[in-house]
Amino acid sequence: MGEAAALRSALRSIAEGAVAILLAPECAACHEPLEEPTRGPVCGRCWNAIVPITPPCCRTCGDPLPSWRVISIAESTCARCRRKPPLVTRVRAVGPYESSLRAIVHALKYGGRSTLARPLAARLRACGDEVLAGADLVVPVPLHRSRERQRGFNQAAEIARHLGVPLQHALRRTRRTPSQADLPAARRHANVRGAFAAAADASVSKSIVVLVDDVSTTGATLNACAAVLLTAGAREVRALIVARAVTRTP
Repeated sequence: MGEAAALRSALRSIAEGAVAILLAPECAACHEPLEEPTRGPVCGRCWNAIVPITPPCCRTCGDPLPSWRVISIAESTCARCRRKPPLVTRVRAVGPYESSLRAIVHALKYGGRSTLARPLAARLRACGDEVLAGADLVVPVPLHRSRERQRGFNQAAEIARHLGVPLQHALRRTRRTPSQADLPAARRHANVRGAFAAAADASVSKSIVVLVDDVSTTGATLNACAAVLLTAGAREVRALIVARAVTRTP
């Protein structure tokens, strides 16, 4: 380590200690004291505790597939996607919507920790490189203007800004809907039906579009957004989401 690097490391250690003593900040996810508060609002333990979704996965929705059998080409799509193929051709997520990842998403959305968007986007780039490959645009799933005004930002848009692909706000929310998480699965598609429209300046014709959102449960929101984008002329719609409610296929 050179002298400059050693000096920077020493100054960082001093700064960490001073912040920890004077402010005693807590991790935004686990609420334990931060050992390195200048490195962000979430501790290293919580980041390391995220359990990724690993192959074999459904090639369409990204849900895990049984690992105890040999996956043939026909079996590489889950039963739900075989029964009713979604409009989104490929979805990938950082991990299941549970434990540490759930807490980090909540800190971003409800705790106002917008700085978490950048590290979450980095993880999305790592797990979703095949989704981003060849993409022309990333499009965040929009919030209703009243909800965005209340929250102060759209978490999907904050994440999308850091994915390294041109961002376009090609969708708008036409009405405020109840949270999908508060509804039974059978009502979620009806809840978002007609809730999205193309923005006045949307330009997605012949484009490969990647939708970006923080959480997906049944995929109803992604499908509703994809329908609008395809009607507007998009060639293909893919999606990246931070966390998904995983459905285990038999």
